[in-house]
Amino acid sequence: MTVVLPGATLGVLGGGQLGRMFVHAAQAMGYFTAVLDPDPDSPAGRVSHHHIHTDYADVDGLARLAGLADAVTTEFENVPAPSLEHLASARPVAPAADAVAIAQDRIREKAHFVRCGVECAPYAVIETAAHLAAVPADLLPGILKTARLGYDGKGQRRVATRAELDTAWNDAGGVPCVLEKLLPLDFECSVIVARGEDGQMVNFPVQRNLHRDGILAVTEVHPQSMPESTARRAVAAARSIADGLAYVGVLCVEFFVLGDGQLVVNEMAPRPHNSGHWTLNASDVSQFELQVRTLAGLPLNPPRQHSVAIMLNLLGDLWFVDGDVPSEPRWADVLALPGTHLHLYGKTEARRGRKMGHLNITGDAIDAVRSTADFAAALLGLPIPLSE
Repeated sequence: MTVVLPGATLGVLGGGQLGRMFVHAAQAMGYFTAVLDPDPDSPAGRVSHHHIHTDYADVDGLARLAGLADAVTTEFENVPAPSLEHLASARPVAPAADAVAIAQDRIREKAHFVRCGVECAPYAVIETAAHLAAVPADLLPGILKTARLGYDGKGQRRVATRAELDTAWNDAGGVPCVLEKLLPLDFECSVIVARGEDGQMVNFPVQRNLHRDGILAVTEVHPQSMPESTARRAVAAARSIADGLAYVGVLCVEFFVLGDGQLVVNEMAPRPHNSGHWTLNASDVSQFELQVRTLAGLPLNPPRQHSVAIMLNLLGDLWFVDGDVPSEPRWADVLALPGTHLHLYGKTEARRGRKMGHLNITGDAIDAVRSTADFAAALLGLPIPLSE
């Protein structure tokens, strides 16, 4: 197993907020960093030692990254898998191109879940008009999802009838899709695991998540957030999925929990995840430090949560609560509350729906943390109550 010690340079494809937090974690551990991103003002590039301004598929840019970095990772799943494969011919790359390629395609992703013995929602693959005509009636109502390039609710549409399904598939351009049966959800949760090249694996506690308009809004992490048996099954399923990929890196697996307690997998993200941002303030090791450790071949110690945590996602809408002219949210009032930790991503322009930062609220007891989180949400103009 290759070990890359502090003092070396770690590279990352992608310059968004996840890359920025990876860079911060790597630098805190004594590494130099290099970011490849086409945006010259990318959040990660602005804080990295090196910033290569090229497209992810640019051969010269990839060669420059391989020349600077001793190992390379990615901050989001839509980086071209062939670029990762190209880099892997010169440098250690984690996660591997094959694992990222599976996460980029819902059809391949669901087939992998089935191979690992992890239950999915009933679904049908639609790649042709014949597939569309053969969709079983009992899959409706459902959600039609494009097989590729869908995240944060993009590329998804609810359909109740065959006519709506036909229209939705045609509106999507007739591209390969997956139709998933709508299920009676109780809540959503996610598990973040970190797996090394040697197969060693650790995980964070299971996270209970609330989404609004397809985007994560709130994450709660504490022992009372869900039944212990549900948490155990979710961890076992996430570990099985990571082992089935021979995965190296940080992996997030998202689940639906049904009203009867049944657990079904939704999707996976081959990277740190929005729902794991609480680890920056409520765990003795963050998901980004584990990303550094897996990439560098360093030991993985089981993370220990030391505080109850609630994470609030901060979208650009908060800058427009008083109208169309942007104004800075009430950060000073929020930070006067006990246990609040503000993380802004260094994005120079607030836009509605754009992820601008997150707020972690930590404490010893869930009732007190929830009360503080509700108060912070009111100050920021977020919907209250935070839970459903």
